[in-house]
Amino acid sequence: MNVRPPRAQSEAPHLRLTWVQPEDLVGHELRQAAQDGRDAREIEERWYAAGGAPAPDRAGASEPPASPRLRELAGHLLDELALLESPLAADEPTGLAEIMAACPHWPGPPEAAATVGRDRLHAAWLGRAAGCLLGKPVEKLPLTGIRALARAAGNWPLATWFTEHGVAPELLAAHPWNRRSAPTSLAENIDGMPEDDDLNHPLLTLLLLQRHGRAFTTADLARLWLDELPAGRTFTAERIAYGNLLAGVEPPETARFRNPFREWIGAQIRADVHGWTHPGDPAGAAAQAHRDAVLTHTANGVYGAMFTAAALAVAAGGESDVHGCLAAGLRVVPPHSRYARAVRLGIETARTEGEFDAVVDRLHAAYDSTHHWVHVLPNAALLAAALTHADGDFTRSLGCAVSGGWDTDSNGATAGSLAGLLAGTPTALPDHWTAPLKNRLATSVPGFDRTGFDTLAALTHQEALRP
Repeated sequence: MNVRPPRAQSEAPHLRLTWVQPEDLVGHELRQAAQDGRDAREIEERWYAAGGAPAPDRAGASEPPASPRLRELAGHLLDELALLESPLAADEPTGLAEIMAACPHWPGPPEAAATVGRDRLHAAWLGRAAGCLLGKPVEKLPLTGIRALARAAGNWPLATWFTEHGVAPELLAAHPWNRRSAPTSLAENIDGMPEDDDLNHPLLTLLLLQRHGRAFTTADLARLWLDELPAGRTFTAERIAYGNLLAGVEPPETARFRNPFREWIGAQIRADVHGWTHPGDPAGAAAQAHRDAVLTHTANGVYGAMFTAAALAVAAGGESDVHGCLAAGLRVVPPHSRYARAVRLGIETARTEGEFDAVVDRLHAAYDSTHHWVHVLPNAALLAAALTHADGDFTRSLGCAVSGGWDTDSNGATAGSLAGLLAGTPTALPDHWTAPLKNRLATSVPGFDRTGFDTLAALTHQEALRP
């Protein structure tokens, strides 16, 4: 028997965890500082003079690893950056009372209790799954790649699943699918809904409500994550907050400590169940989403969750069209915030441009050079534009949201959720979107793997009825 000698220590492979390496976080925090008006030029000069690099453009970790000296410096600089005050802070508070005070049209309580039926919730779950699944194979691809792949398959404007059939090999080589998603999310491969954080988090919210009811605290959510959410199923701000919890940092400081992703899209993708279970009550949905969001996010990152929850709450009530839902979402967001401006830009651009490709081009011109593709602001603008342009049509809502690039699966999921609620029933959704889901989703959230969407609708309905 041949025995391989042990690998020398110098030859040992490096473990590069995404979204947590201090040397990668500095670049993201410098970009965040530039976005919120903090003067970080002196810190930036020290970082680059010491050999530091910008943040990875699309991946979560850089190669190769930093030296111990550079990693130690990165930690110190992150702490220094946190001490810089933002001139935008007054217009972009994080506390709920301050947010409400900043919103002149904060919604009042509903005049009469509204209800949401199981069919409407079933359509929302299916819509969220279908939109997410549509966006999975092209996540991280640039806009040019998404357009080229879809056009080569005769699927533009985007109206059905992505496929390799009919696409030239050289084009596939130039624009490779998301390697983790393609085996389960191309048309020829779909066999039920595969696992995705955009579905895991609604399941966790459902579990949170089952255990703690509407009076849950942010600490309740933190304990639930530690008990039921594998750390490897978290990303960006959620992964930072998870690590902070394990290090003994308590919420809401978990959202702020060395977390340059605190205004990215993570909290927005966790908001659906808060909206679904507050039909006709956007203020109640937004307040509940706020308690969830502050575990991981601040300011604009929190507004993403509140906006989405409020818009979905109005859709769940069944008394508004998509434009009324978006308007309701804006009422719970400070009007002078960058998030409110992003949503208004998306809506206005969709109303003034006849072709959606032109809408997308204008939004990318506004955000590509300044924001990461997972940041909440460009994605909020795109989501609002897609929903406005689609005018409630389910297929167009999914197609527009995903065809605009950036965080394709997350935007597709939220657009599908709202469009599903507006459709009102699973039978109103085109069969080519729902049949491949096979009423089954995969998840690592305990107790939910291979659960049917009809069952999830029934469980969500129970929580919507709970006082």
